[in-house]
Amino acid sequence: MIELLKELIKIQSDTKEGANKALRYCANWLTEKGENVTVHDNKGYLMLTAVKGQGTETIIWNGHVDVVPGHEEQFVPFEQQGRLYGRGSADMKAGVAAMMQAFVKLNSAKLTRNVQLHIVTDEEIGGRNTSKWLVEQGFHGDFVICGEPTGLKVGLQSKGILRMDMTFKGQPAHGSRPWEGINAIESAMTFHQAITNLPFRKESTEYYDQPSVNLPIIKAGDRYNVVPEICEMSYDIRFMPGQDKEEIVRQLVDLAKNLDIDMEYKASGSTPALTTTKENPYIQSLQKAILTITDEKAILFGQHGAADTRYYAAVTGGEGAIEFGPSGEDWHGNAEYVLISSVHAYKNILLAHAQSTE
Repeated sequence: MIELLKELIKIQSDTKEGANKALRYCANWLTEKGENVTVHDNKGYLMLTAVKGQGTETIIWNGHVDVVPGHEEQFVPFEQQGRLYGRGSADMKAGVAAMMQAFVKLNSAKLTRNVQLHIVTDEEIGGRNTSKWLVEQGFHGDFVICGEPTGLKVGLQSKGILRMDMTFKGQPAHGSRPWEGINAIESAMTFHQAITNLPFRKESTEYYDQPSVNLPIIKAGDRYNVVPEICEMSYDIRFMPGQDKEEIVRQLVDLAKNLDIDMEYKASGSTPALTTTKENPYIQSLQKAILTITDEKAILFGQHGAADTRYYAAVTGGEGAIEFGPSGEDWHGNAEYVLISSVHAYKNILLAHAQSTE
């Protein structure tokens, strides 16, 4: 399995072509092991599905072989002190290799549920051409594990996404007489500082201290001697499970009105939060599998970011899709690595969970 992982790391899959090459490698490897694999193509993005088992339940293992760009030397894997270094070692070719190995070891005749293996090629750029497409074609199930690196902890929930594009309007004037105008940048700054006190910012849940509010984009002004008339500002808001996206929008709009700030907005790019609970029977059985394999109690937590889980969870109202994968560090960084022991443990947990009869 570790040799399989090394071969995957060697494939420079930080481009569409490279990711497709890695996908073909996975398909060929599985086929050589006797598995029946289907390769799908959507807009030139490849993905594969494979199915084992029988029954009315379906568990999905989802993994991606695309990676963010790295230095050339990062595509030469090497081991050191129980770690395997290389681009994609943690995020998430380790998860893919473990899922492939576990899938091969599954005894279809003894399975009381279906297990689907999904390997995709565009998660790092949004997943819309592969995982989202698969879900739209009917490839979804009762429970989904995306093998993102979580340190063998269970990413039970994740925040939803709300993107707000705002245009603050002022009144232009000569730069030497700013009191004769309304500075749109200053209006935007006043608004931004006041957001901290909105009710949605002060809420918390069992897994989150607060929602996330990031101000990533500001566009305004082009001359020193003019009071800026327009300031465009965009927010990336990650709201917690249980929070209402529309209520957040209402609070932001009302804030501008209360501050007497002229603001227009567009709410876009919304993704619902994932709301899987610890009472979910698949989570209960997964916790038992983790305890059996690692002799340690499972740790449940909430993810701040979003993964391809969101597409599967959209079918079930936010429930039943989690992030769960091996241990590693510095993914997307220059010293990315995965703990080799955790890859073996992860494979065994997947097998124990899929083969449980609960």
